[in-house]
Amino acid sequence: MTTPETPKPRLTLREGATGNAVTDTLWQQVGGSATFERIVRRFYAGVKEDPVLAPMYPQDDWEGAIWRLQTFLEQYWGGPTTYQEHRGHPRLRMRHNAFPINTLARERWLHHMHAALDEADLAPMADTQFRDYVERAALAMTNTAG
Repeated sequence: MTTPETPKPRLTLREGATGNAVTDTLWQQVGGSATFERIVRRFYAGVKEDPVLAPMYPQDDWEGAIWRLQTFLEQYWGGPTTYQEHRGHPRLRMRHNAFPINTLARERWLHHMHAALDEADLAPMADTQFRDYVERAALAMTNTAG
């Protein structure tokens, strides 16, 4: 049984609680950390210039934002568990609740993420999985009408 303090078990099979993945994960299939860094840096290059999204980020911590998103996505897709080791359970809704995320903000976020994925040129199946996830996650983070 899981509690709010205990993360749900992941589907990624690992060598121990935080060990290496023993299955071929999407993280491995697309090229690991280097690919995720390219995606996240391209994403934030757009966000940083976006008049709707940029004000939601601390202007002196873009590298921190890059690190958080990259390590979260890597862990989600079967890479290292660095995010959870440093920040605990992702608690995405809780962490984003302080920011007014309406339809416009969600669509701007998706615009930049899709542009980053376009540039990454992932294999079709990995690209579809990644885009499906970000679409669902962005919808789940919407917390304000408008």
